[in-house]
Amino acid sequence: MPAFVDQSALSAAVPDASLALLAAGGDRAAFGELVERHYDYIFRIACKWSGKRSDAEDIAQDVCIKLAIAIKSFDGRSAFTSWLYRVVLNAVRDMQRAQSRRGRHIDRYAEVAPDEELPEQEDATAMKEIWAAVRQLPDQQRDAVLLVYAEDMSHAQAGEIMGCKETTVSWHIHEAKKTLRGLL
Repeated sequence: MPAFVDQSALSAAVPDASLALLAAGGDRAAFGELVERHYDYIFRIACKWSGKRSDAEDIAQDVCIKLAIAIKSFDGRSAFTSWLYRVVLNAVRDMQRAQSRRGRHIDRYAEVAPDEELPEQEDATAMKEIWAAVRQLPDQQRDAVLLVYAEDMSHAQAGEIMGCKETTVSWHIHEAKKTLRGLL
């Protein structure tokens, strides 16, 4: 008598790297499982980096579509999630470049009259200004700051995603702090 195998338990036991290799070979079920496992992760990254929920939705959908081809470039040298993070980050950059070519502004904030601001609104406004300034930094500095401070990664983890050494990440953060002092 054959034993019943719970497919959801089985698929949860398969590591991402194995699923990625199967998906790269054309296994649709493996690809579907990867997208299902990581869609929220993709969306969260896109939202943090783009700063807009509507853009993040577009980016996440675009990444899922492009992932069918891009998965073939996953070589297993890094964790699947680190590789996926780079894919999403590149998609965010592509969208931002396209928007700037069309003359759109990435961030638009509502103005609040100073006499109407409550203390929490003042803090929220200050945070928006800081993150708006961070988004104006040169690419490497911005990436380092967002990975370390927004994503709470170590300099080593940020270096893995950025494709550079830990000391280079530290230098980019140092330079970003100097640049932000001038912007704020």
